[in-house]
Amino acid sequence: MRAALAIEGLTVAYSSGGYSVRPLRDFHLEMAAGELGILLGASGCGKTTLLSAIAGLLTPVAGSISVGGTEVVGLAGRELTRYRQRGVGIVFQSFNLVASLTARENIELVLLTAGVRRAAARRRAAELLGRVGLADKAGQRPGALSGGQQQRVAIARALALDPPLLLADEPTAHLDYIQVDSVLTILRQLADAERTVLVATHDERLIPLADRVVELTARALPEGSEETRVLHDGETLFSQGDVGSLVYVVESGTIRLVRERVEGPEEKIGDVGVGGYFGELAPMFGMPRSATARAVGEAVVTGLPLSRFRDRLGKAQGEDAS
Repeated sequence: MRAALAIEGLTVAYSSGGYSVRPLRDFHLEMAAGELGILLGASGCGKTTLLSAIAGLLTPVAGSISVGGTEVVGLAGRELTRYRQRGVGIVFQSFNLVASLTARENIELVLLTAGVRRAAARRRAAELLGRVGLADKAGQRPGALSGGQQQRVAIARALALDPPLLLADEPTAHLDYIQVDSVLTILRQLADAERTVLVATHDERLIPLADRVVELTARALPEGSEETRVLHDGETLFSQGDVGSLVYVVESGTIRLVRERVEGPEEKIGDVGVGGYFGELAPMFGMPRSATARAVGEAVVTGLPLSRFRDRLGKAQGEDAS
């Protein structure tokens, strides 16, 4: 059976302050029709980036995205426009409703832009507002609605052209617990035999609703064993963006830390000599490596699990104090 959403080897890169950032590297995901999936992770882990790639709003550097058998990567012109209109619906964190239009008109606008006749657009908008429990708010503008009501209008708008895939980016971020309840109920109901729903969130309250949970925040790996590595000149110990469970101490030689830039040569961060250490943030916070570590000449390093590194550091500081 063909997956409703199939992502293979997805890598996305962008520039941040001139540096190359890859929030997604060789990412894979498959979802069937009717599934509700949760992309769970802290801010900056790549949730919005992934949704944007699926929606055809940005182009990955590698990999494929298939929605209902349509390959999204590479779509252009009218085909891309049609996919964005009819293949995928998007619910934004900040609602993105047009303030000067009523709830009904916000939904009608999507339909009219796609060529639906005005009478049919009005009927469809009324139907969708009823579905999200806001039939009595059709004539209200966003400013007169609560945050939860605005989000429900945004959901109805995303459903206007009945897309097979619904993407929601932090849909509960600005809502109190009463408003969250109504939005979560609707999202769960929308994942049916004909539609797949994928929600990006840091809110763990959504987990019980999900058929599938994908954690995007890089977690610290289980503590590994202490290891000693002999590196030859120019050999890379780890690369920017890798995950890792060890902190490294230089036993002999020099390790150079460099950061990849979008344009131009790598930026040298610094050299670490004998007795120095590096790479502690990845195991400490579950972060990807923020730089590449490479030997200058022959070097020997010891990789330590975080707990053993702390012991070694504490002993060294104690010896210095005495």
